[in-house]
Amino acid sequence: MAEKTKLGRTLVIANPVSQSGKGGEAAEFVDRFLQSFSNATTAYKMVMTSGPGDATGIAAKTQGYDTVIAIGGDGIIHETVNGLMKIKAGSRPAFGVIPIGSGNDYARTLHLALNDPTASLGQVLNGTRMMLDLGLCNGVYFCETLSFGLDAAIALDTMERRKRTGAHGTRLFAESGYDIFRSYTHGWKYTASLDGGKRFSGEEIAFACQVGPTYGGGFKICPEASPVDGKLDLCYNTRMPSKPAALALFARTRLGLHCSSPTVKIETFKHLNVTFDEEPPVQIDGEKMTGRRFEVSVQPQALEVIVPNSFPWNPNRVEPEKLRPMDGLLGTKLSEKVRGE
Repeated sequence: MAEKTKLGRTLVIANPVSQSGKGGEAAEFVDRFLQSFSNATTAYKMVMTSGPGDATGIAAKTQGYDTVIAIGGDGIIHETVNGLMKIKAGSRPAFGVIPIGSGNDYARTLHLALNDPTASLGQVLNGTRMMLDLGLCNGVYFCETLSFGLDAAIALDTMERRKRTGAHGTRLFAESGYDIFRSYTHGWKYTASLDGGKRFSGEEIAFACQVGPTYGGGFKICPEASPVDGKLDLCYNTRMPSKPAALALFARTRLGLHCSSPTVKIETFKHLNVTFDEEPPVQIDGEKMTGRRFEVSVQPQALEVIVPNSFPWNPNRVEPEKLRPMDGLLGTKLSEKVRGE
């Protein structure tokens, strides 16, 4: 069931250093807006994070709030989701996102405006509350992506490059991917079972479990993945391709064209067990994870999320070009004023 959003008592959690400090600018804008338009909430508070893990601890203590909004990239979204999931379902606030980051893959799934706090705040204010699926791996929740081996190595290398160079976006993920695929010498051998039945094994270069379609800032690894179908999507290679073939597959992943390759398989599942012969690189929503044995499951309709009117599964969906993000709450003239038009 979905209903139009009413933010109510709201906590805003912001990462001020996301996107080279743009997260702080976005937080200032949201703070000014919520101060100026008191009808947007019944009450609100803003908290800035100071380091990794802060958002999880803050979100875990939000019982009594109606809405929690995260401002920042995939990292703060991942942390906030895991904090919210520590609160029992009947007392858990709804979750809203103002995406200011490099990858923004969960925001892509939600169809939010990327790195545009004016537009994305408007989408949240005018949005709809919907119960969306999450993934769970070894006790850690993920809202978008979990991958192993070369998939994860690229994501983790992208994070290191971002810290060193300040570069960001899809191009950074592509550059990292090409470098890693050119230099890899082996995949990671594994055995796995799906939903307690099908068993298979292999040597992976791709092994990604998805709630939504993309990872790496828009690479469509599982193009049909849906956050409302009660399942996760798995993309994996069925045999080891040559390096040139692997590079070609990687390039095709940008648009989801890899799915037609006979070396790639996509399946849906509710429960997956996978064991690797040696510890592989692992990323969960872009964060590093460790281990050799992993239990992965879908958590259907686990979290109430505020989605925009352009969200494909929104029962109140309208085409994006027909909606100015803030018009519904403020009216066209006031919306133009907020945008500085």
